Amino acid sequence: MSAPKKVFGIILAGGEGKRLMPLTADRAKPAVPFGGQYRLIDFAISNLINSGLRQVVVLTQYKSHSLDRHISQNWRMSALLDSYVASVPAQQRLGKRWFSGSADAILQSLNLINDEKPDIVVVIGADHVYRMNFKQMVNAHVESGAAATVAGIRQPLALASQFGVIDADPESGRIRDFLEKPSDPTGLADSPNEVLVSMGNYVFDTDALIAAVEADGESASSGHDMGGDIIPYFVERGEAGYYDMKQNDVPGSSPRDRSYWRDVGTIDSYYDAHMDLISTLPIFNLYNTMWPIRTQSVNTPPAKFVRDAVGRIGNAIDSIVSVGSVLSGTHLERSVVSVGTMAAGGSTITDSVLLDQVQVGLGARVHRAVLDKNVILEDGATVGVDRERDLERGFTVTDSGITVVGKGIRIER
Repeated sequence: MSAPKKVFGIILAGGEGKRLMPLTADRAKPAVPFGGQYRLIDFAISNLINSGLRQVVVLTQYKSHSLDRHISQNWRMSALLDSYVASVPAQQRLGKRWFSGSADAILQSLNLINDEKPDIVVVIGADHVYRMNFKQMVNAHVESGAAATVAGIRQPLALASQFGVIDADPESGRIRDFLEKPSDPTGLADSPNEVLVSMGNYVFDTDALIAAVEADGESASSGHDMGGDIIPYFVERGEAGYYDMKQNDVPGSSPRDRSYWRDVGTIDSYYDAHMDLISTLPIFNLYNTMWPIRTQSVNTPPAKFVRDAVGRIGNAIDSIVSVGSVLSGTHLERSVVSVGTMAAGGSTITDSVLLDQVQVGLGARVHRAVLDKNVILEDGATVGVDRERDLERGFTVTDSGITVVGKGIRIER
């Protein structure tokens, strides 16, 4: 019986996240809050830890302070068992330059791999919402004999132009071609109305990964990107396999949520992912205790719902309310309220996402909006109700009508 493979985890968390502005004006994309009390990075780390990986590094770069702090304060592993989750900022080991792409981030961090000497390296992104058992993907990779394996998830054919599409050969288990946002792809043989798109999660034989990023680093024409350059390198050599997420079995998942995966790279997708959480039978279930999404433990009182000063009774319908929040005579519906939110009497919050420490004044109205940390609505103020007025005030409004208010802004009546 062969010895078990040593597996090392790398999370790529250096992205700027321009399409999530203004939420990324002051923080890295993986540090953006999500789901009331989580950060986006928590989903990536939780999936690796739940899969049995115990040595994980997070490569950071852009505005990384809050991300580095979150990891150091909350993701503490047992050193006795040689376990850790470590935040590693760009170190300029190959000269006075920052990461020029995800592949370059790994090239500049090869010392981490050389120190641990793993057999297998798992490389994943830091800003997707999903559950995945990477142990099963690693096992499938080893059995396939491929040097690199790409995780793919089935998406409707109509959405193919938004993703990198895997042209898979089901007989060999190899990738024939890797198509970047194709306009006219062919559907899967067993499901013609679907395509297999890359999740941005990869498994590599260590020596093969090192050789690939070193060769890529010497190429002046490369974009130094994992999906755009490294995976095509393996595809051309016939060494890239694929792993269909349909095979993945996560404990506690249901047929409704087992293949859930959301790239929250835009404000609309970020908003939609929150709306996926709040139904009676959610598309993504935060309450799966068999595969928990872990995060910081907040030292604050429970949430509280009370009458307001004149005795008005509020209500909360199809919503998530986080600890430390106090809602006084507030109508809350189809919304996610984060830690420490305060809402005063007669206020209305509908179809919205409120991040930490938001204050909603007397009679204020919030509708189809995302409010960043420490936003204050004065008494009678509105946001998301009048598109033109929101634009005049300098707020971001998406084409679908979601209004976004940046951190710490005070909204007057």
